[in-house]
This record gives sequence, C-alpha cells and structure tokens, in this order.
Amino acid sequence: MKFLDETKVYIRSGDGGAGAVSFRREKFIEFGGPDGGDGGRGGDVWVEAVNGLNTLIDFRYQQHFKAKVGMHGMGRNRTGANGDDVTLKVPVGTQVLEEDGETLIVDLTQEGQRFRLAKGGNGGFGNAHFKSSTNQAPNWANPGLEGEEKTIWLRLKLIADAGLVGLPNAGKSTFLATVTRARPKIANYPFTTLHPNLGVSTIDGREFVLADIPGLIEGAHEGVGIGDRFLGHVERTRVLLHLISAQEEDVGKAYRTVKHELEAYDGGLEDKPEIVALSQIDVLDDKELKKKAKELAKACGSQPFLISAVAGKGMTEVLRALRDVIVEEAGENTALPDRSSRWAAGDADGETQ
Repeated sequence: MKFLDETKVYIRSGDGGAGAVSFRREKFIEFGGPDGGDGGRGGDVWVEAVNGLNTLIDFRYQQHFKAKVGMHGMGRNRTGANGDDVTLKVPVGTQVLEEDGETLIVDLTQEGQRFRLAKGGNGGFGNAHFKSSTNQAPNWANPGLEGEEKTIWLRLKLIADAGLVGLPNAGKSTFLATVTRARPKIANYPFTTLHPNLGVSTIDGREFVLADIPGLIEGAHEGVGIGDRFLGHVERTRVLLHLISAQEEDVGKAYRTVKHELEAYDGGLEDKPEIVALSQIDVLDDKELKKKAKELAKACGSQPFLISAVAGKGMTEVLRALRDVIVEEAGENTALPDRSSRWAAGDADGETQ
C-alpha cells in the first residue's frame, strides 16, 4: 500500500426533489382538491475520521463524490424519499481545506469526528401545501433546491507523540526499526526513506508513537532534495528527537543545518521540546567520540545522548527521556492514550505493527 498524504477531491450534495401537482379524483367524492406531496431532501456530503487508516491512497482511485438526489413528490400526499448521504472516510489527523489549499474547513484530530462538507438541497413543496381558504385548487408546486458543489483538498498530518528529524542517513529508520516493530527500508544512501513511517514503542510499560520522516538537507525549505513537505507530519508531536550521525565530519554543522530548516519551515517546530542524540557511535573510538560529543554539545547547548541502535547503546535512556517529555507535555500524571488499536497497521506504509 502506497503512502499518500495530500489529494484533491470534488464533492457535490444531492438536489432536492420537486413537489408534485396532483388532485384527488376518487369516485363519489363531490369535491376533490390538491394532494401533491413534497419532494425529498437531497443527500449531504460528510467527512469522518476513522480508525485503521493512515494514508489517503483510496482517494487516488476515486476523486468524485456525489450524494443522491431527493425523489420527487407524488399524488395522494406522498412525499419523495430523501437522498442518501455520502461519507468520506479519512485517517485521524486529516485536514480539509478549500480549493485554494490554504483556507482550513475542518481539522479532524479525533476518531469518530464528523463534519458536513456540503448540505443537500431541500425538497420543493407540492401543491397541497399551497391550499388556502381563498385558493382551493392551486395548480403549481416548487422545484427542489440545488445541492452544493465544491473542490476540496485533503491533507494528512500524522498524529504521533514523538518525531524523528535529522539529515539523511542519520540513523532515524534504524532507530525506529530497533525500538518498534515497524520495518522501514534501511540502506546506506541518501533519501532511503521516501515517506513517513510510524511505530509504537514501549518503555517501562508506557506506549508512545514515533514518526520517522525523510531526511532534511540544506535548502529543504526551498525544495532541495525531497524538501520539507513531510515536516507537517511532525507538527502534532509533543517532542522531537534530533539524530546526528557520528560519521558526520562536522556534527555541529549537521545540527545547525537541520535546525535552520525547522525554523525556516515556520510551523512552530522550532519551539517544540527537542532531545538531541549522537547516533551510530559504534563506528568511533573513545577519543573521537568524546571530541564529537563535545562539539555537538556546544552547538545544541546541552549534553547530547550517545546512542547506537545497532549495538543497543543508550537506547533505553533516550526512550525514557522521550517518555518523560511526552508525559509532561500531556499533563502531569496524565496517562498516555492507548494507541495500539489505532496504529495496528504499524507504519504509514501498511506494514504489520
């Protein structure tokens, strides 16, 4: 299953049915009269956040959604049936925007949240509705009102507790694969990760969701490399884990490069709590490790964690640090939500968690 986080969709609600013009003509009834029924109401178009989805791939194969029209009224005061609604089922964390791609209509952040995007047209009145003491036989009825139509954008921002950021090959995917059951692609070339991956990590009996996004390089906010289009997936996180590879010649420069891109993105990421870790330390000797750890501490202003996902060094400590920040941001003594069912798919590419 491919990952799709943005798509354009056309929607149209149903037209209302027309009212009927009809008169009673029963045998032996001297005076008849109007008995035209009202038209049925057109169906609405809704959007709903549901569990079990973490991509918008379904909307690649269907971009038009039209609700059913209301049925016309009939004689004998029969009202037309209402048109069926249409519901767009999207992952939790989906934003719905106007056609300009900027005006927010609704942000679906909770499972089961629903919003009506287009209201169906009302049905027209039949001629029985217009009968009065001065007009005993009206011979007209109202047509149904037209439904609404518009083009909208669906934009997915994954909901995770912690986000992994860093340059390409900083060890983010290896970290995710080590501490969760997610299985992202891992290889020794830039931009191995082409789309976000999710995994559920457990430390000391507490679960939290980790999001791994493609690496950032200098100029990402201007579209260099894969750009910063996936940074939206860590906007909702409570903490960022910034990984810097110990194989970098200048670890301070590597840290500042990513930090600059986060600030240039202008999505509030620069204000999020940040935990810095020097990864892949198993490739360095003690002398070189001490030197690079000191350089990184000077660049970030705090003592970084020293970790190696391959050797299993420092992993427990950094996970506990992430957990502590998540719990603190969620509120003191607030238990983290059980997301095991929501992220049953494991990651955004549909692999088993």
